[in-house]
Amino acid sequence: MTSIGSDCATTERSTFTRLAVLWLAGVDLRATLLALPPVLILIHRDLGLSETGVGALTSLPVLVLAGAAVPGSLLIARAGARRAAIAGILVVAVSSALRGLGPSVPMLFAMTFVMGAGIAVIQPAVPVLVARWCPDRIGFTTALYVNGLLVGETLSAALTLPLVLPLVGGRWPLALAAWSVLPLATAVLMLALWRHLPDAAAGPAARWWPDWRSPDTWRLGFVLGGIGTAYFATNAFIPDYLRTAGRVDLIGPCLAALNGGQLPASVIALVVARAITGRRTPLLVVPAAIAVSLALFLAAPPALWVLGAGLIGFCCAFGLVLSLALPPLVVAARDVHHLSAGMFAVGYGYSFVLPLLGGVAWDVSHVPAAAFLPVFAGAATTFLAALALPRHAGRAGVDYMVAGR
Repeated sequence: MTSIGSDCATTERSTFTRLAVLWLAGVDLRATLLALPPVLILIHRDLGLSETGVGALTSLPVLVLAGAAVPGSLLIARAGARRAAIAGILVVAVSSALRGLGPSVPMLFAMTFVMGAGIAVIQPAVPVLVARWCPDRIGFTTALYVNGLLVGETLSAALTLPLVLPLVGGRWPLALAAWSVLPLATAVLMLALWRHLPDAAAGPAARWWPDWRSPDTWRLGFVLGGIGTAYFATNAFIPDYLRTAGRVDLIGPCLAALNGGQLPASVIALVVARAITGRRTPLLVVPAAIAVSLALFLAAPPALWVLGAGLIGFCCAFGLVLSLALPPLVVAARDVHHLSAGMFAVGYGYSFVLPLLGGVAWDVSHVPAAAFLPVFAGAATTFLAALALPRHAGRAGVDYMVAGR
């Protein structure tokens, strides 16, 4: 009995450790990335970026997420998902700290590119670790990871201007560097706790190249891409949109609401994860709700802008949980990394192009609201891609393949 009790306690500790690490990885993926929008006005002033340049800067990590997802799958297949995740987190920490070196436009863009490459390695590694570490709780574990991701977004979006920037003397390069402490601490923790974190997907025979002929790769990619477009485009253009409207005072509150509004959604998703993940209906409701929320933001009086931004974030959070949970539900654990890589390549490639076009639309038309046209397009993309999904995706792809073929 003592031995059994000891084994159970060890198992519980290992499970808690794995969940905690996945949550921290989620925090790291967005804390450094979303520290940028709050200081965009300062960067715009100091470096003289155009609106197209602002759109390119905020979208560059998304492009790298698309381009480096497949090499990330190769690294996972050869080195293992845990080792790949640690390497990616370290790259994020170092590059984030160097973004403001100079400061200069080339260094800012170069280190943003490298940071995106680090994130691109981590993203396909996480679904593999979810399938390896918590195979019977995929929906819950994905929702927990996304909760960490959203906490990271909220912390950086809400605290960069009122707390971090004053602490570093109002210097935006140091404010960006300050957020690199979080991923560095996570990497050290993962190295120290390696005995509780088994690896996955490693070996010379492990497949890494996505199946580009499979409709699943494209369907899942466009589901994710539409959600990503809505999220990244609103984060990119809300600050300057409010500046042109003469409401600079609402930049911080709107960004905080956009990112903080996702937290209640992620908590609800934790509770109802088993009921919503892998199902088509929620993926149809989410993009429709995003379009309605953006319409409220653009058409309502300023008193409701914070509410509109919060509703957009709330809907994006649900969409992110639903899309990230799909790969471990669709295929067997050994194939999750290359399906995830294909999904991220398609999804983030799409999420790069559309917000960039929003910046171009603003520059050409001189109509600030034109920058948000990609959000409506992204919502429509997710809705149409979700229509092609079966009603329910089952573990290891069995129910999904039967229903979808």
